[in-house]
Formats: sequence, C-alpha cells, structure tokens
Amino acid sequence: MFTKEDYFDKIGKSLRTAMRNYRIITSFFIFYFLLFALSYAQKKGVIQIKGSDTMVNLVQAWAERFMEKNPEIFVSVTGGGSGTGIASFLNKTCAIAASSREMKAKEIDLAKSKGVVPKEYIVGYDGIAVVVHPKNPVDKLTLNQIKDIFMGKIDNWSQLGGQDKKIVILSREVNSGTHIYFKEHVLENGDFSPQALLLPSSQAIADEVALNPDAIGYYGMGYLSDKQKAVSISLNGKDYFSPTLENIMAGRYPVSRPLFFYIDGEPEGEIKDFIDFVLSEEGQSIVSEQDFVPLKK
Repeated sequence: MFTKEDYFDKIGKSLRTAMRNYRIITSFFIFYFLLFALSYAQKKGVIQIKGSDTMVNLVQAWAERFMEKNPEIFVSVTGGGSGTGIASFLNKTCAIAASSREMKAKEIDLAKSKGVVPKEYIVGYDGIAVVVHPKNPVDKLTLNQIKDIFMGKIDNWSQLGGQDKKIVILSREVNSGTHIYFKEHVLENGDFSPQALLLPSSQAIADEVALNPDAIGYYGMGYLSDKQKAVSISLNGKDYFSPTLENIMAGRYPVSRPLFFYIDGEPEGEIKDFIDFVLSEEGQSIVSEQDFVPLKK
C-alpha cells in the first residue's frame, strides 16, 4: 500500500535528483564560460569593423585570412550600410568604418566635434551592376535610359524593346552608400521614383531580381550570379560595356567607384597590422577573388 511516508520519500528523492542535475548543468555552463573567457582573454586585441553591405563579404574574407595568420587577434565584421558604419565610427563603437562612399562634409564636422580624426584609405574599387532577370530580352541600356527608369520617366519595358510589362524598380535604402552613389552619379541628384521598392541589402535585391522577370535593380558586382543578368551600359549610345574587372580597370565601365576604410587618426597596433594586410599583395588578391577591383600597383 502506498503510504504518505512513501509519497514524501519519493518527492524527496525527486528533489535531490533535480538538485544534483542542476549542479551538473550549472557546472557545465560555468566551465565552458570560463573556457571561452580564457580564450578571449588570450587574444591580443579585437577589431570591430562595421558598415557597407556591398563590402561585407570582402571584409569578412580579409578578416578570416588575417585571423588565420594572426590567431591572437579577433576581427568582428558586420554590415548595416555605409551610413551605419560611419555613425558607429563617429560614436567610437567600431574601430574601422567600411564605406562604399566618401564621408560627407557634415560627418567630418561631426567627427571634429567628437574628437575623432578620420583617416581615409581606399582599399579597392567596385563596379555597380544594373541587373535584370535573365529572361528579360533587354541586355543593354544607356546611362540616360537608366536614369529615366529609376526616376520613373520610363515605366514599361516595351519602351526599351522589351515586353509590354510595367517596370518594377528596386533600390537600396537611403542609408546605403550604394544608394547615395547611384543617386549622385546616375540620377545626377534627381529623385528616385516614388514607386521604387527600397530593400535592406544588396542580397535582397539580387534575390528579388532572380524571382521577378519585370524587375530592375543595382548593386556591387560582387553580388552577381547567373540568377541575374547585368546589362551593358553606354555613355554615348554606341559603345556598351559590362561590369567586368577588365572594363573597370581600363576605365571603360561608367558606373564604378572606390571603396573606403575610415579609422581614427594614424593606425597603431593590430589596426595598423590589419590595414597593412588589406593593402598588401595578398590582401589585394582577395579583392580579385571576391569579384572586386584591386588597387593598381
């Protein structure tokens, strides 16, 4: 017969087992936390890099190779856009801002007010690809046609030799350095069509173009794949050039730009080591591997 004493004895055993398991689990987590903390403490330094989504894969590739050569240094890389990276840099929450545009005059003034002395490095070059779905018959455009598309003056593919379909315009959001460059250098500071869909990343534009036969978008050529088609672009309506390494290095492709790092003052310690690596022959070979354009030696 199950007595009251048996009942309480069973509860006591369950509680003792639970407490024993709790101590084991707690000890397990404490052990691995201390192991992680010890490993972290053994690092010589931590470099925080934040900014351009266009550059994030390139910067991550630099970081991984650099950490292989310098295991005592940890390099953290996050995107979010050039504006986000520069804001973080000005607030001193990252050591390096990765940006696909130059710092603005007002950002430089703000830096001075915060005691930050921006030092600029050009770390590579990028071509901005204007992309459509592979099945879209339109494969070349003039720079003026692209301007008119993104400002909404041309709104149907039939106006460009394509099908009678409404053009779906895709753009990066306003915090993006690519958005700012495209607005300044392609739209000549005109306004994007109010019908343009603002997407949070270059990959989001690439994914949407791959799915939507009526879409057109733009992003750094490092994001190109066979799921999108980059149109050839002409300044004069006669000579058309695609966004390739050769065309950008030769100055033939009309939509290209430098890529920047910004740091506070003269580099020292692990930051100098990382910058030196990025600018080295090995670092610049990674630029080519990631489908960007290396610095000319």
